[in-house]
Amino acid sequence: MILPPSKNIFAMLSSTTLNTVLTRGMLRRVHHIALNVRDMQASRHFYGNMLGLHELTGEEIPKTLLDLVKEGKVANFATPDGTILDLFWTPDLTPPDPNPEHEFTRAYHLAFDIEQQLFDQAVEVLKTNQITIAHGPVTRPTGRGVYFYDPDGFMIEIRCDPVINS
Repeated sequence: MILPPSKNIFAMLSSTTLNTVLTRGMLRRVHHIALNVRDMQASRHFYGNMLGLHELTGEEIPKTLLDLVKEGKVANFATPDGTILDLFWTPDLTPPDPNPEHEFTRAYHLAFDIEQQLFDQAVEVLKTNQITIAHGPVTRPTGRGVYFYDPDGFMIEIRCDPVINS
């Protein structure tokens, strides 16, 4: 069956339609990552103290979030590359399954990059602070990684590039 031109998929893919997609380079970088958290204080401690991210304060806080930050409903952190991590307090947050090994969100994990020479130290920091390691450390062609959970059961990875032998 041949569809009339107005119903033909190839007719609909006009040059105008093809120019309405985002092409490589149009998206510049990750702007922010927003996570719902059950315990704001535990999460602030985890991301600020355990992982060493900079918590935004004063003039650093986006004006659109000032009131929510003052009310204790939002906390903002900056990663070393400038990506913002927004924590939104959701005290009634409960995943469908309390076991974090069972995936309950469309996001799988948040990965932080670290220099190769600091990777083992990062693993030791996790162990020293009794943060349960879910997987790893693992070594793959893409580098080394260790996986663990934040206070709300969201998987975090610390990873480094592979060692290149010259």
